[in-house]
Amino acid sequence: QVQLVESGGGSVQAGGSLRLSCAASGDTYCMGWFRQAPGKEREGVAAISTVGGSTYYTDSVKGRFTISQDNAKSTLYLQMNNLKPEDTAMYYCAATTKRACMAIVRALGVMKSATFEYWGQGTQVTVSA
Repeated sequence: QVQLVESGGGSVQAGGSLRLSCAASGDTYCMGWFRQAPGKEREGVAAISTVGGSTYYTDSVKGRFTISQDNAKSTLYLQMNNLKPEDTAMYYCAATTKRACMAIVRALGVMKSATFEYWGQGTQVTVSA
């Protein structure tokens, strides 16, 4: 069983930065960040292989967001720079024990919620114009 606890959300003006953290317990093969804005479907933002370190980003955050991990602390991070109002959402940390998780993400070309079986409670990010 994997438990995930997010922190680091908040309110910021457009162009600002935030760093999200996700403390994980248990072994995983991939971890990632999803977000869901009111009235919209949950969207995969970034993922990382906890074994090899390869990463995936959805197009809208490439060049602005960076996903990373600190294996010693079992913590996942999402550094978000140049934030835009459209980044406003509840952000969720997710993890999976599927060995082929990154292959699945790359084959699909998108992060699907069904690929990840463990979820955090979410942290709110609000970006004002």
